[in-house]
Amino acid sequence: MGFGFQGLVFDALYYGTLALAVWALGDALVRPAAGFVAAGKLTKPAWLGITALAALLIVALGPMSFLGLPAVIAAIVYLVDVRPAVRGLPRGNTGW
Repeated sequence: MGFGFQGLVFDALYYGTLALAVWALGDALVRPAAGFVAAGKLTKPAWLGITALAALLIVALGPMSFLGLPAVIAAIVYLVDVRPAVRGLPRGNTGW
């Protein structure tokens, strides 16, 4: 936790990017594995690994570090590219 305005901005950036990465990881957990392949994306285990690593790097190094910034970008890529593609697919065999 920082002091003053600059510390407040850094804390907001840290917790905001951490929430983004955890959201991406949680979303990847609940999506069906077949949807990733059907959408032409990397497999579910690959995206789980990428988003988990992103969250860990943000916690360990912060979002503005050498590896933290690519971690933030990976979480954003999942949320803006992979998530809409996987979410738009029908969910399995419903019988109707």
